[in-house]
Amino acid sequence: MINTVLAVDPGRSKCGIAIVSCNDGVMVRTIVCPADVSDTIRLLFARYEPDAIIVGAGTGSEAVIKIVNQLPIKVHLIDERLSTQIARSRYFKDNPPKGWRRLIPLSMQVPPCPYDDYAAVVLAERFLKSQVQKDPAANL
Repeated sequence: MINTVLAVDPGRSKCGIAIVSCNDGVMVRTIVCPADVSDTIRLLFARYEPDAIIVGAGTGSEAVIKIVNQLPIKVHLIDERLSTQIARSRYFKDNPPKGWRRLIPLSMQVPPCPYDDYAAVVLAERFLKSQVQKDPAANL
């Protein structure tokens, strides 16, 4: 059974990386430049020993796949559809606008900092949810 995953939301200028566990929730969220992806993945892999690695099947995924395929673990590609919008919404839930920005509808705002780490969390949760749906008895 897959309990903990390392998820990567790849991109050209930055990548979101997260460690998410069924039991402990979000354990790590970070954003790194593509040059640091390999070292970050290897460090997190060694520290958390995830059961699987999840890679978003979008921009920049080929480079990340080459990196993670060198590790002794199963790699899963996952559809990134709507993950950015969900991540944006989750970012604002965790970091609500303050001051005059509270008056502007969230649909008209852009987060003031990158939120690719939230996208990695969304991908991880999407994958873990799909695993529970495949094997409902594993959730007992």
